[in-house]
Amino acid sequence: MDLVVLAKALIMGIVEGLTEFLPISSTGHLILAGHLLQFNDERGKAFEVIIQLGAILAVCWEFRQKIVNVISGLGRRPLSNRFAMNVIVASIPAITLALIFGKFIKAHLFAPIPVAMAFIIGGFIILWAEHLEKAKQSSRKVVLQSIEHVEDLSMKDAIKVGFAQCAALIPGTSRSGATIIGGMLLGLPRQVATEFSFFLAIPVIAGATVYELYKLRHDTGLLDMAGFGPVLAVGFISAFISAFFCVKWLIGYVSHHNFKPFAWYRIAFGLLVILTSSFGWINWGA
Repeated sequence: MDLVVLAKALIMGIVEGLTEFLPISSTGHLILAGHLLQFNDERGKAFEVIIQLGAILAVCWEFRQKIVNVISGLGRRPLSNRFAMNVIVASIPAITLALIFGKFIKAHLFAPIPVAMAFIIGGFIILWAEHLEKAKQSSRKVVLQSIEHVEDLSMKDAIKVGFAQCAALIPGTSRSGATIIGGMLLGLPRQVATEFSFFLAIPVIAGATVYELYKLRHDTGLLDMAGFGPVLAVGFISAFISAFFCVKWLIGYVSHHNFKPFAWYRIAFGLLVILTSSFGWINWGA
């Protein structure tokens, strides 16, 4: 077994787990890391898709009690029915557009420089959203907030967040960033928007992973378990562990902090990629 390849798999798994649920774009970071590590061939792309399931399982484990309660209450408890329906309807817009425009997006936007531009633009959008949030909080007007928990979301709220999630089809935008910031701009509390983003990740990313695996079903070379299995296992497990700790940390973070540090990180990282490319310090490729 090539230890260098296993080390690359470990790094990619950690990158996936740490960035999947933060508003900084896991896809963008994987594209950049893949180019730096030269782990961006067809096998590397399949690897990136599969290890996303590790990050999703971390969310399922963290919210396992709520998921079990919802599933066991389907058909019997109105609250469970409404929550499940909200997750389903909010997932439809992004899944639909991905099926329609997925090939075009991958052909033209899955590259370091477009990702860097999306990093920068997304960073400024987060700063704008935080400015609006601060202005709302400092206003003397008393705003009655009826949404205190993720279960309080109406179907209308869920659909709005679902359309906001569509922005994440552009690599470098961030799925979690689109749903969290989109939810905040629509008037949702930061904690509610963040938690709903976690649950939306389950059907969207799991569905995307299953679809990609379906497309690869006849390519036995890419998914050869004897040769590629250990690499997948390392990436999958490292993605699960890093995502698990990241989700637990983020839940506590949003209770007392804003997302401005992530915005400045996005802007700085995006500029760094563009500058290193412009001066020829790093050949980011096409």
